[in-house]
Amino acid sequence: MALKLLSLRSLRHFTKYRECSSFPTQLQYEKAANETLDKISDYLDVLPDALPVDSAYDVTNAMGVVTAVISKEIGTYVINKQSPNKQIWLSSPLSGPKRYDLTQDHRWIYTHDQEPLDVLLTREFQKIFKTDSLDFSKHV
Repeated sequence: MALKLLSLRSLRHFTKYRECSSFPTQLQYEKAANETLDKISDYLDVLPDALPVDSAYDVTNAMGVVTAVISKEIGTYVINKQSPNKQIWLSSPLSGPKRYDLTQDHRWIYTHDQEPLDVLLTREFQKIFKTDSLDFSKHV
């Protein structure tokens, strides 16, 4: 019983500390996430002007969710806000699901491998469209 009580006290202290010192704040997160999703959506929207895309190619951005249908063969990217966790979640047809956290230097990082969101999107879209001309670094 004493161990449980100690654990609960530690958890309460940790939670209180985390709430006071957490980055980003909810407002910072919302602003950064919305800007990121808008930039990604805008960049994906203009790809058909620069590259040949499949007839199924389609991009939508609504209610914190960017959906990019690449083709029937490749699949669909879904990038969305997860406000309670202050994360951006990615579902990629090539690499699967990933969860990105905002860092102090305003980059979205996947904590399991430390790879930024823009680096992954650049690599995957260059592979899909067989070109080095795509670069998400200014669009995330």
